[in-house]
Amino acid sequence: MEAVIFCGIQASGKTTFYLNRFFKTHVRISLDLLTTRNKETLFVNTCLRIHQRFVIDNTNPTKAERKRYIELAKTQRFTVIGYYFQSAIEASIERNASRKGKENVPEIGIRGTHKRLEPPSCDEGFDALYKVTIANGKFVTERMV
Repeated sequence: MEAVIFCGIQASGKTTFYLNRFFKTHVRISLDLLTTRNKETLFVNTCLRIHQRFVIDNTNPTKAERKRYIELAKTQRFTVIGYYFQSAIEASIERNASRKGKENVPEIGIRGTHKRLEPPSCDEGFDALYKVTIANGKFVTERMV
């Protein structure tokens, strides 16, 4: 089974990438939808128990935040794949400006996440790690390791 962990600032393309690549095969677990860590934990644990592929669609900017998902997935023998959404902060702020309602993140939130961002690395326990960028309106995926 497979656990996918996204990492990147807001408006870097994570949810759109999920819809394009994983919608038909993986459950999406996102604090934007679930609103509390308790609900998120229940969903993750259910996926692990029933061997359901899933994607953690959160910013996960720090190694410590990613660690809990990686450790949980590894205890259940899931393959852990990371996707790092590398985006220039100004490009994310521009994309965010077109969002409406709750999807629009205050600029200070994007800048705060950017300051905390620690690019992921394989030594965190990923079985594979990819960098995702947006070029000419399309996703470009490159294997990091």
